Amino acid sequence: MGSVFLPHLHSGWHVDQAILSEDERLVIVRFGRDYEKDCMITDEVLFGIAEKVKNFATIYLCDIDEVPDFNSMYELYDPCTIMFFYRNKHMMCDFGTGNNNKLNFLVPDKQEMIDIIETIYRGARKGKGLVISPKDYSSSRRP
Repeated sequence: MGSVFLPHLHSGWHVDQAILSEDERLVIVRFGRDYEKDCMITDEVLFGIAEKVKNFATIYLCDIDEVPDFNSMYELYDPCTIMFFYRNKHMMCDFGTGNNNKLNFLVPDKQEMIDIIETIYRGARKGKGLVISPKDYSSSRRP
C-alpha cells in the first residue's frame, strides 16, 4: 500500500502551481482551517479516499489563515471549502444549494465524496464547466 498523504500548500504560489501542474487529473483543494471540526472530518474523508481516486484526482489542503490570497476571490468564508480545478480551469458543480462554485458543506460519507469527484472529473473531461452533482444536497442542508 502506497503511503498517500495530503500535502499542504503553504503559499498562493504553491496553490497556483498545484493547479497549473496537473494536465490529466482533477485538482482538489480543501481550503479552510485545519483545527475546524468540519475540516478535520473532511480531511479524514479525503485522506480515506485519496488512494482510490489518485488515478483521476489529486488532493491538496490549504489553510486560509496561512494563505489568505484566495479568500476574497473565491469567497472562502466557510469553515471548510472544497474547490475543483481541471487543466487550470475552475470546475463548478450544482449541488442544489445555490452555490455552484464550491463544496462548502460537510460530506462525511467517503463513497459520496468519491461519486462527487468522479462526476466532476467526467464532466471536466467532456469539456463541461458546470456539472450536476450525483445527489441534490438542498434538502439535507441545515438552515
